[in-house]
Amino acid sequence: MTGLSFLVLLVAGVGWCYLKLTGRIDTFSADGISGDRPPDSSNGQNVLVIGSDSRAGENKELGGGKGAVGRSDTAFLLHVYADHRNAVAVSIPRDTLVDIPACKTPGGRWTAPQQHVMFNGAFSVGDTAEGNPACTQNTVEHLTGLRVDHTVVVDFAGFSALTSAVGGVPVCLPEDIYQRDLSPNRPTRGELVFATGPQTVSGQRALDYVRIRHGIGDGSDIGRIKRQQAFIGSLIKKVKSQGLNPTTLLPLARAATDSMTVDPGLGSADRLLKFAMSMKNIDLRNTKFVTVPWRYEGSRVAIVEPDADALWAALKADRTIDGQDASGKGRGSGRSAGGASQRPTTAAPIPGAGISLAVYNGTRVDGLAARAAELLRARGFTVTGAATASSQDHAATVIEYGPDLRDQAEAVARLFAGARTEPSAYAGVRVVLGTSFAQNPSIDEATPTPAPSAVPSAVGDGARSADEDLCKDLSYG
Repeated sequence: MTGLSFLVLLVAGVGWCYLKLTGRIDTFSADGISGDRPPDSSNGQNVLVIGSDSRAGENKELGGGKGAVGRSDTAFLLHVYADHRNAVAVSIPRDTLVDIPACKTPGGRWTAPQQHVMFNGAFSVGDTAEGNPACTQNTVEHLTGLRVDHTVVVDFAGFSALTSAVGGVPVCLPEDIYQRDLSPNRPTRGELVFATGPQTVSGQRALDYVRIRHGIGDGSDIGRIKRQQAFIGSLIKKVKSQGLNPTTLLPLARAATDSMTVDPGLGSADRLLKFAMSMKNIDLRNTKFVTVPWRYEGSRVAIVEPDADALWAALKADRTIDGQDASGKGRGSGRSAGGASQRPTTAAPIPGAGISLAVYNGTRVDGLAARAAELLRARGFTVTGAATASSQDHAATVIEYGPDLRDQAEAVARLFAGARTEPSAYAGVRVVLGTSFAQNPSIDEATPTPAPSAVPSAVGDGARSADEDLCKDLSYG
């Protein structure tokens, strides 16, 4: 499904047919998008793409989800750099453990925030067949600190139609795949469905390909993401090879607009056209795919810090994953690698009077929250509580803040070397201590460590480009 979503952004706004297509585009309500959002600190654009396994309509016939509630089967955040010559899609595994902020249900009720829960649960908030794309958008903004400019949701039926319209997509299988690999509860192995090696798929077979988990590597969603990324790159390459002309693009655009739901900002074909035109000069080799830095936490996936923070900081600064400036402005913009002006190297003493906050230990070092609370009280802060955080794998200290409390959070952050601030659905200010504080348990007016200008090499080394060898790196474990 991700292949369709990505291509939608490339072709759905074709100028010669946009008037016909506008009436075919469905939008979701923006009422559920949080009012406390990250600043628009990048000159690039961020588009959240969600693949839904809804059973609604034709999807049931194609193997949609077993329940009545729509779920996000896959998701990635596409960052189109400000130079309009580079793009990167960051996959977020559906089993990733995240905090889901308050979200609005279709009935108008706002839910309580959830901590340390699966990422794909955000799309299911409200228990509807259509899902809750606004909640997923809120969750991604909370996770990354990046403002999401647009959100696109695509379903099984549309994906199937698009792959047929393009005449099939070249793919590669690292192992033979049998019927039981597609249906794990099947008592016997069954017949061969996909043979090892290169082949071309469309329709139901294309859908089966991007959904395969079992029978390859460790059978995880991580391996499936690798194959989905390869599929997207192959799909884009196939369309470009056929030529961007009305004969080839009109049926693709029809399939795309029939299958997707978008935010109101992309709700007309002329708006899609404007976005599509911003991507026309991106070369295949400069279209990259990565997965958010991760590790297993039991059967789930945990995000690895500070690697993920470095990735988000690079996107905010319009830096490619290998650290190149893709802002389109060249040097001397006066911005830090994090995409915002650096804080001064000197600052006035931070008064704590008038600022209330809670302290949480985000490490496995005993007594750390109490130590920080003592130091903060000595500075005049009102500490409302000290406790253990929901997870103890924080590398950097994070200052979370509720509505209208950004300035207070920034002031507190100056006391913790390398700290970052992050908007939260919670009221008040919360200090979540990381191992950086455990290694130096003191507070002082400090110049925070600038965010890195490139992601860690391990992330860059695992990147895939749209012109990569189809049979390379297709499984995990």
